[in-house]
Amino acid sequence: MDIFGKNCNHSTLLGFVLLLLSLSSLFGVLDATMKYPYVTCGSVLKLINRNFQVRLHSHDIKYGSGSGQQSVTGNSESDDSNSYWAVKGLTNEHCKRGEPIKCGSKIRMEHIQSHKNLHSHLFKSPLSGNQEISAFGDNGEGDTGDNWTVVCSEDVWERSKVVRFKHVDTESWLSVSGRTYGRPIHGQAEVVAISYPDASCYWQAADGIFVKPDDKDEFAHDEL
Repeated sequence: MDIFGKNCNHSTLLGFVLLLLSLSSLFGVLDATMKYPYVTCGSVLKLINRNFQVRLHSHDIKYGSGSGQQSVTGNSESDDSNSYWAVKGLTNEHCKRGEPIKCGSKIRMEHIQSHKNLHSHLFKSPLSGNQEISAFGDNGEGDTGDNWTVVCSEDVWERSKVVRFKHVDTESWLSVSGRTYGRPIHGQAEVVAISYPDASCYWQAADGIFVKPDDKDEFAHDEL
């Protein structure tokens, strides 16, 4: 399923989105009139953990233990392009581009640079022994371990509010353990899934490009 529209190549549009993000960052684009209060299907964003102030991040570095899949970490650097994720629907389920994400809905999040999905499974994380979080799949397609439920207190996912993500297969919660890695990713935080939600499970949408509803050719760029 192409969440960005039938007439648009998926990888081409993600490349275009990356170009927009780069240009926006370069020229300091920030227009208050373009603000849109919701996270929508097809939006590309960064997620910041409110407890540890790190952004959900991935890169072409594999775990040396556990699954051996591409690692997912928390990065304190605000301008790293490896922290962008695309919000999309489940495989073979309809997700209208620009439609606000409802609280309680199930989504996938695709890492823009590697085209792998945010993923979890019953492997142990390398530092704390919690449930491992990885990036998995090819060209945005993986398996049911990529599916997450958006948990929030409003009707829809609001950009200004914190949300939590519950893993569908294992019912664990996306979190940060508080431990940090050494080389080759020195100082980056361990991202994990935990059985019971606590203060480490709250995330907020940060800077990105937000697709506006009912306007398939328009993006809204904004930063916190």
